[in-house]
Amino acid sequence: MQDATIVLDIGKTNAKLSLIAHDGQTLASARRANSVLRDGPYPHLDTEGLWQWMLEVLRAFASQAHVRAIVPVTHGATAALIDEQGLVLPVLDYESALPEEAEPDYGAACDPFQCTYSPRLPAGLNLGRQLFWLARRFPQEFKRARHILMYPQYWAWRLCGVAASEVTSLGCHTDLWLPLEQQLAPLVHKQGWQSRFPTLHKAADTLGPLLPSVAAATGLPADCGVVCGIHDSNASLLRHLLAPERSLPAVLSTGTWVIVAAFDVPLARLDERRDMLANVDAFGNPVACMRFMGGREFAALAGPQPQTCSADDIARLIARGSYALPCFAEAGGPFAGQAGRQIGPAPANAAEAYALATLYVALMSDYCLDCLGVQAPLVIEGSFTTNPYFAPLLAALHPAQPVLVSDDTSGTTSGGLMLHLGAAGAARAEQAAAPWQDPMWPVYRARWRALLTS
Repeated sequence: MQDATIVLDIGKTNAKLSLIAHDGQTLASARRANSVLRDGPYPHLDTEGLWQWMLEVLRAFASQAHVRAIVPVTHGATAALIDEQGLVLPVLDYESALPEEAEPDYGAACDPFQCTYSPRLPAGLNLGRQLFWLARRFPQEFKRARHILMYPQYWAWRLCGVAASEVTSLGCHTDLWLPLEQQLAPLVHKQGWQSRFPTLHKAADTLGPLLPSVAAATGLPADCGVVCGIHDSNASLLRHLLAPERSLPAVLSTGTWVIVAAFDVPLARLDERRDMLANVDAFGNPVACMRFMGGREFAALAGPQPQTCSADDIARLIARGSYALPCFAEAGGPFAGQAGRQIGPAPANAAEAYALATLYVALMSDYCLDCLGVQAPLVIEGSFTTNPYFAPLLAALHPAQPVLVSDDTSGTTSGGLMLHLGAAGAARAEQAAAPWQDPMWPVYRARWRALLTS
């Protein structure tokens, strides 16, 4: 059987397991919803449901290839508190609103934006706020926790039994990390949490082989390695970081979150009021970013039964002045807390709803690029690469920048493969987007920008 790697890719909306041969071919994949459970003390992630699903899928994969490694890739703002037996508390869902009574104390305890480059965010999007609340609301359980594991490393621990920390998740708007100094923030030491963070490992480190019980339950080889793992947005950056033959582009990673990562933008440009932040790449270096919950907002605008649109639908909405103004998600983004609204004639059918959603996410992406001052060529990755209008609309607004569309609809999964294979897994094709040809489109953009402040 051929050699392969399994990538566990847990996004905020869906979880996916992919069996990928070392020539890059996907041999098999499986997907399920990343469910949030409402029982227990607070809304929490269905880790046991994911685990049972994972074991079942791994059993199916074991007969199809010789699996050399499993790589966890997950969304950020999530941690697991464990002792020797497992979770001491359910894994809190970061979209859950936390009680406000601890907020003044937390605001006084955490470090300035200019140190962490982690903006104040709603709900539990700042992981430090989650830990602060859990420590006060559930003090006995919190004291029992031997380790605080970032979410990719929680799954690595379940697979191999080795506890580890890793910088891409520690540095993802957590308030827990100083990206320039590359060390835990003073908040961690003031709260006495530092001993609970395990030894720091590189994302690509193999922590160990599968636990014997996991190998027996799945039929995977006993020597199958478990890689430390990585935050999903940073997984999307890996192929650019591993391609030294060209200068680094800006990357627009699209999925539940749309994230602009700009390697050449100084951190001094970041404005915490606009959900601008520094992520930390797999090599520990800070990267200026801005984001909004584009996939979630697109779904809200496109409706429960989205139907793709035509170029004529796009042109018609532009011509008649149908606008969607932010925002249509409850969490994050430069307009967080602002209620979304539509101005002008409403979409007449599902195709026009899809067209309006496309115009909206293109304009929001353009807004983020301008706020960051991105001048490098732009590479679009992820789910929006399948939308035939998104990249051309963006290219028309940035005529001085090449706008390239990756053939990689899941930069997170391919980035996970690269953690195991290195640059050998980095080859991807990119195609330049032809700019949208409609003289009314820049006018529409200008009107949309004016409406933002009206």
